[in-house]
Amino acid sequence: MLAKPPCWWQQQNEPENIKKRGHEMRIAIIGAGRVGKSLGAALRAKGHSVVYGVRDPSASAGPATKTAGGAIAGADAVILATPWTVAEALVCEHAPELRGKIVIDATNPLNTSATRLALGFDSSGAELLQSHAQGAIFFKAFNVASPSAMARPQYPQGQAVVFVAGPRGPQKKVVLGLALDVGFEAVDVGDLRAARLLEPLGMLRLQLEETQGRDRDCAFVLGSRELKQAEAPRPYVLAVEALEAG
Repeated sequence: MLAKPPCWWQQQNEPENIKKRGHEMRIAIIGAGRVGKSLGAALRAKGHSVVYGVRDPSASAGPATKTAGGAIAGADAVILATPWTVAEALVCEHAPELRGKIVIDATNPLNTSATRLALGFDSSGAELLQSHAQGAIFFKAFNVASPSAMARPQYPQGQAVVFVAGPRGPQKKVVLGLALDVGFEAVDVGDLRAARLLEPLGMLRLQLEETQGRDRDCAFVLGSRELKQAEAPRPYVLAVEALEAG
């Protein structure tokens, strides 16, 4: 598990938009469904300031709701927690406000019937969204976790994992730190192209919920151990093996 560095939100020489006085960040969560509310509650519990961006704030009974643009404008980091069917249009509309901001894509690019991914393997939803807002810094995270896991990330088998894909740098440290704050094991899986692997994993979790029964709360737990350094094969052994293989 990645160790959480002290004061990860105040690393030296980080861009100004990811610094925050005290022990909090200003986080805009776009979408106030189960995923958005679960993430918001967990992040608030760690002292972060959370505001929700919704289509019609006047119709929401929840705390701290604004329009999507209003929520984005005052945020250090933005979490997309909308259905995929509206995510692309939303990013296109608010690309200017997203410029220079950390954007965490927690969506899975499901088709309209939610039966399969709408794209994948040679691209990803996260990469598509990034192409519409190239001034933002996009990451893929939280998409393989259920709202139940966000509320209670500890399982009998261990701590639920969140994989983070996106560019190297201080912004990635922030995203990993937010995942740790929610209570997950946070694992860096490389650049944003790794979202092509994470989005099918999100679909697998949905499939597990379907096949295991709705009363099952499923999450991914990462097991790892250090392997002893194996003795390198000697050159003549490799040559013999090559000859035997023809």
